Amino acid sequence: MAEPIQRRAEKTRTAILDAAEIVFAEHGFDGARVDAIAEASGYNKTLIFRYFDDKLGLYSEVLRRIDRQASEPLAQLIGPLLEDETIFSDTHKLRAFFKTGLGLFFDYLLAHPHVMRMILWEQAEGWQTYVKIAAVFELEGAERLDALFSRARASGLLRSDLDPTVLFLLAEQICWTYPTSIPFYQLVLPGRDLSTPEALARAREQIVDFIVGGLVLDPPSIIRN
Repeated sequence: MAEPIQRRAEKTRTAILDAAEIVFAEHGFDGARVDAIAEASGYNKTLIFRYFDDKLGLYSEVLRRIDRQASEPLAQLIGPLLEDETIFSDTHKLRAFFKTGLGLFFDYLLAHPHVMRMILWEQAEGWQTYVKIAAVFELEGAERLDALFSRARASGLLRSDLDPTVLFLLAEQICWTYPTSIPFYQLVLPGRDLSTPEALARAREQIVDFIVGGLVLDPPSIIRN
């Protein structure tokens, strides 16, 4: 029985996107060649252009897929919390939310090294290519996160002298910078265990605790008679 056309088309798109992610991660946007993507995917350039128009369209779709994969778990986490009024009066719940969200992002990046390389290429090139395609990304997740921060800040749970959204974005940068910097850290700290699963778990905990500790105020002490 022949495979349905729609399913074949989806498998083709996925194969091209998978190959493109690898090539873009290896060479950055400017250095990536569509010929190399075609060879890696097993499909010719004509078909790639039919699906994605041009190299920028393909790059945009690769990043949009990454954005969906990375933000979906966080969006699922934020939604119920915005409906739970107790989080804005409970420091422990708020801390647990931040720790879970940052931990999920750190885990996603560790599981997707190509994504980290693509981010670093963008960072090194001043985000020039990303700026050209920024309009294709959904901002709903960022807006909901900002709404949560605003309410938590108004409730007195966050430090008033910091911009929590900017700090959260800085935390995300640490999450992709640390794993990719391990070879450098090994040179500076020879013999230190930094790359085993146990070491990465410790780093994850330290990064999350560092950010959350600087963002969320400590709960008030209980005064006992």
